[in-house]
Amino acid sequence: MYLIVSRSFPPELGGMQSLMWGLSRELSKNFMIKVFADHIEGHKEFDEQASFSIERVGGIKLLRKYRKAQLINEFIKENKIEGIVADHWKSLELIKTSKKKYCLIHSKEINHPKGSSQNKRVIDVLNNVEKVIANSEYTKNLAIENGVNENKIIVINPGIDPVKKIDKKTLDKVASLLKVKTPRLITVSRFDKRKNHEKVIMALRNLKQIYPNIVYICVGYGEEEDNIKTLVKELDLEAQVMFFKDISNDLKNALVAKSDIFVMPSIIYKKSVEGFGIAYVEAAQYGIPSIGGKDGGAADAINHEKTGLICDGNNLDDIYSSINTMLDNKKYLDYGKNAKEFVHKFQWSKIIEDYKKILN
Repeated sequence: MYLIVSRSFPPELGGMQSLMWGLSRELSKNFMIKVFADHIEGHKEFDEQASFSIERVGGIKLLRKYRKAQLINEFIKENKIEGIVADHWKSLELIKTSKKKYCLIHSKEINHPKGSSQNKRVIDVLNNVEKVIANSEYTKNLAIENGVNENKIIVINPGIDPVKKIDKKTLDKVASLLKVKTPRLITVSRFDKRKNHEKVIMALRNLKQIYPNIVYICVGYGEEEDNIKTLVKELDLEAQVMFFKDISNDLKNALVAKSDIFVMPSIIYKKSVEGFGIAYVEAAQYGIPSIGGKDGGAADAINHEKTGLICDGNNLDDIYSSINTMLDNKKYLDYGKNAKEFVHKFQWSKIIEDYKKILN
């Protein structure tokens, strides 16, 4: 039996939650597993449908990690387990066992100044596990720079499920919503500084001169939302930018499928950095190429000049010329075809084989 310990698990939404759910589900097809996850509203109905045992731990966040560790430590004493797979170094910090431990790393949670107390805690955990599983080459290199033993690190990209067919009614709704708006750029992400919506909007002001019917679709919410909307107003781009939040998954996917380019030229903001960028891979499943930033793990998800472009997210000219290059002669159509083929390697059925190798 393997234990999976996670701070981020469905029915809560998010990239980490999807990753830990996919990993748990796929591992359960090959191993006996038990998940220890945080309590979340509406979990009972969700947990009943899982084909494996999920134990939820509630209470005040500060005390929850101690309670969770205590439950896990007791479970290990009373049951025969092969090892533990954790979503975060903090999930392992209080677990006392000589059993093999495997820890996923994503980037910003390990991005602490070398020698700082947080960095020492990270290193103490990660250098005492069997394997550290980095979500990209970028995250692997960041871990090495911060003192993690290189021999312990393996790169396994996050997995994705095959896309479900989008309901025709939803596709028609999006087609009528967008009508003559073309070309179409889209970003699906939280509104935060790292995602860099503001520079895309600044580039849009110039692109509007060449493509008067251009549209930029922003799907998401977050602390930067008001600032981004203010910028759109100041630059007189209200006819070119459309905002969507709290929409169904089907509508979100239809908006992506009906777009031309997925744009998210991420940057490093304070300690926050894009470790991989699952959104690029999700767009590629619909044959939509991406523009990503050079800072972070986008290069694992985008094959530069084949399935999209990697640009300098801090450089407005570079963002502008990358979008322009892909729009010129509808180059995005070729990139999109390549992206749809490239994305097969991220299917969970393939990714899980890398996990099986290290666990066996």
